[in-house]
Amino acid sequence: MNRIKRAEFLKLGTLAALAPLYIDFFSDTTTNTGKNDRDEIDLLNRLNTANDAQVALLLESVREGNLRFSRKIGYDIAVLSASWCSPGSKYFHDASLISKLNLLIRFLSDSQSADGTVNTGNLESPPDTAFIIEIIAPAAHILSKDGSGELAGTTNNLKNVIVKAAEALTTGGAHTPNHRWVICAALSQVNALYPNKKYVARVENWLAERIFMDSEGHYPERSSNYSAVENNSLITIARLLNKPSLLQYVRKNLEMTYYYMETNGDLVVADSRRQDQYTGKSIVSFYHYYRYMAIKDNNKFFAAIARMIGSMDGFKEEVLDRSLFIFLENTLLQKELPTPAPLPINYEKLFTTSHLLRIRRSNTTATLFGGIDWPIIIASGRSNSPNFFSYRKGNAIMKYLRLSSGFFSMGYFYSEGLKKDGNKYILHKKLEVPYYQPLPKDKRNSTGDYKLSPSIDDRFWNKMDFRNRPVSNVKTLETVITFIETNGSVELNFHVRGLKDVPVTIELCFLEGGTLSGVSASKDDNNFLEKGFGEYQHGNDTIRFGPGLVAHRSINGLEGERYSTHFGSLRTEGMHVYLTGITPFNHTMVFN
Repeated sequence: MNRIKRAEFLKLGTLAALAPLYIDFFSDTTTNTGKNDRDEIDLLNRLNTANDAQVALLLESVREGNLRFSRKIGYDIAVLSASWCSPGSKYFHDASLISKLNLLIRFLSDSQSADGTVNTGNLESPPDTAFIIEIIAPAAHILSKDGSGELAGTTNNLKNVIVKAAEALTTGGAHTPNHRWVICAALSQVNALYPNKKYVARVENWLAERIFMDSEGHYPERSSNYSAVENNSLITIARLLNKPSLLQYVRKNLEMTYYYMETNGDLVVADSRRQDQYTGKSIVSFYHYYRYMAIKDNNKFFAAIARMIGSMDGFKEEVLDRSLFIFLENTLLQKELPTPAPLPINYEKLFTTSHLLRIRRSNTTATLFGGIDWPIIIASGRSNSPNFFSYRKGNAIMKYLRLSSGFFSMGYFYSEGLKKDGNKYILHKKLEVPYYQPLPKDKRNSTGDYKLSPSIDDRFWNKMDFRNRPVSNVKTLETVITFIETNGSVELNFHVRGLKDVPVTIELCFLEGGTLSGVSASKDDNNFLEKGFGEYQHGNDTIRFGPGLVAHRSINGLEGERYSTHFGSLRTEGMHVYLTGITPFNHTMVFN
């Protein structure tokens, strides 16, 4: 295999003309070591080496009785196919791969339902079937181009699996926004292999719904996890069905995603509407999309991001170990990256559509979030994370800060938006909890059987016909949090007023594995900052926070009645520190 040539990697620093809407401040230049240049030049060899290592494992593990169905079966087929087809692989045309491929394809065929779908969580699922097709169709493509003739029966069996699945995709439905485009991408791949007008017609039918993206680059699910899925799908449809207009969505999302990136590659997930709002995602998963668009558009910004990802932790596992078949099928990825532009490392960006603020000052980042979906409903597809602030200095990571009160078990504070006022950003929410009077005479009935409905404050449901009852004794609690950032140092001002003597709890959660000082020692990773400043150290980096305050030590049930009724919890792994007060509560904290 010919190695990819690579121009010298430029220094990181100021981004002059690229993505100007995203940047308020600019970085100084920093010097690259040059290691990434060598890695880029040797990329195909590295892909072959990593893929061969996976093949060696599969030669041991793929055997009768040792297979369990999941998407991994598709990846195993693709990995073996890639080494068979790649002249740079030590397993190129190695006969030992044939029996393993046949076993996997037969197992996949046996796992299909009568209609061609598979079960992976969802039952007889068209979209989950499409996810499998997205993996094995490239394998079928590179096998069909191999020309050795030794795998004719194998490739025909794989074709039967794919065509049977495609029948289900031409009629089957979806559950979520991204499912539509995954189905379209899979059908585009099948059509490229085995052309059929009905595949294209089904794609056109879905695309006629149009693709939604807000003004800042979010897909409807506002999820980095599913943005990766949608970017991959749209690139596939665009290149295989000649629909270049679809790439406008990919470009916009990729431009935005950089500003969601922490310095280690983690992506901010506080504003997600899906399950990743409580987990995480790395920008490493976006490597193929940055690389493809960088090469296709000669985009220096995307090229720089792709180069940066190549030096990140997780690149081997996420890209090298499982991508050779992708590079062999989509040969544009093998071309030379454009000369990269310097990347911004000093910016302030407010995403107004999701009410999320991102600030970066070199290796220090701060995130402020106020954009959950009201009313709060605990369901996939709704933004409901109480994590409204996070702060990082290199390896020292405060994963989140939350605020809760003992106000009628209403639980954590959730802001109604994020407002900018001069150099300040403001979060705000006013809670009102009433007591209910007797129903008016004209709303009563003789059986006492009234409408099952939610209380006005949405805390609970009962057969009380709440909406038709007069209210009295209305209690209020108003929370205002003001955020001010200066050269990487953040000041948070907390003001909680209304009903007096309400317990207030501020909860900080730091990445496990660090060291806390200045806090009271306790068990179960629960600590109190009673006074003065605390410090959290991880490696050579330290976050200083405080001053502390402790007026009570009640830290149970912070989630509120929405969760406690069903014994739910939002507690996460980490090192927890608490500050507490009583209303009227006014306190200022500094993070630096």
